[in-house]
Amino acid sequence: MTPFLPFALPDIGEEEINEVVDSLRSGWLTTGPKTKRFEEDFAVFAGEGAEAIAVNSATAGLHLALEASGIGPGDEVIVPVYTFTSTAEVVRYLGAEPVFVDIDSETFNIDPAKIEAALTSRTKAIIPVHFAGLSCAMDEIMAIARKNSLKVIEDAAHALPTTCNGRLVGALESDATVYSFYATKTITTGEGGMIVTRNADLARRCRVMRLHGISRDAFDRYTSTKPSWHYEVVAPGFKYNMTDLAASLGIHQLKKAWMFQQKRESLALRYDEAFHDLPVKLPPTARSGDLHAWHLYVLRLTVAANVSRDRFIEMMAERGVGCSVHFIPLHLHPYWRDRYRLQPEDFPQAFSAYACAVSLPIYTRMSEADQQKVIDAVQEILS
Repeated sequence: MTPFLPFALPDIGEEEINEVVDSLRSGWLTTGPKTKRFEEDFAVFAGEGAEAIAVNSATAGLHLALEASGIGPGDEVIVPVYTFTSTAEVVRYLGAEPVFVDIDSETFNIDPAKIEAALTSRTKAIIPVHFAGLSCAMDEIMAIARKNSLKVIEDAAHALPTTCNGRLVGALESDATVYSFYATKTITTGEGGMIVTRNADLARRCRVMRLHGISRDAFDRYTSTKPSWHYEVVAPGFKYNMTDLAASLGIHQLKKAWMFQQKRESLALRYDEAFHDLPVKLPPTARSGDLHAWHLYVLRLTVAANVSRDRFIEMMAERGVGCSVHFIPLHLHPYWRDRYRLQPEDFPQAFSAYACAVSLPIYTRMSEADQQKVIDAVQEILS
């Protein structure tokens, strides 16, 4: 029996392992010199004027960015309903209300026209999510934001490295961009995330709130050559700092980001070629001149497939291939459904997408034989 092919695996090399070992031997296990180095490298990666703040998850990053943007009780934040729950839950952390909107049926990204319709006098921000690694329609979203004096915090958990109109996501006009380095993402630190902003005040607030609202980083205090034990708590902050062990992975993963994108894109193109004549709808590609990060490869089964999405996943598992679903729309989950009295039909595009979407394995450690196993299973089931 051939081994089961999982949905995702991290791609960790000897460079990452050696850097982690170096950190272990150094005595710096929590936030220290490796975290600072990772932030500096990421700021260069993000482009001129960028500041990068490392955190222990993208969820933490979104929370900090919203808090630093002044979001609070009574405010409303526009959120796509087709996303992971963290995009919306961070709004609730601050006592604000997420206002869900539907997606574009082709891209699975937030529909700018639906944003316009959802605005009220209480709307203070928009969180676009770059689904699967394909950029949202940021020109339209930013135009809406400017017209209505709204903050824009990009959820770029899937989008490293993605470009929009030739510019890197993270170098656009939004107030902040938040990346995820979870184990399944395009680069990984195990757990972790990064806030990128060109707003010095927002960056300063995120740094303070990242570690208990303390006015000085512990790293700065502990490495000072003079007595420097004194610090001040200036706000009721959080415990969101990244560790040096995680940053040790990130330093080398970031160097591979472009190479990883090329490998993922080649995997996606091979899937497209293998599946183009099957009863499926292929995922959208980036516009000419732009990059899709290909964090996910999402097939949509058509009616002609004569198999339900759920049964398809079961049949793939029977053939030794792990699949997943991205996402179960938030309005179908008990908390969001009941709190906001939502019905399945309230977001028809998201509900329709969910019913037929299946995410196939796409990760840089996949060999040609691994991918062929996925292709053979899909073709056997759907041909």
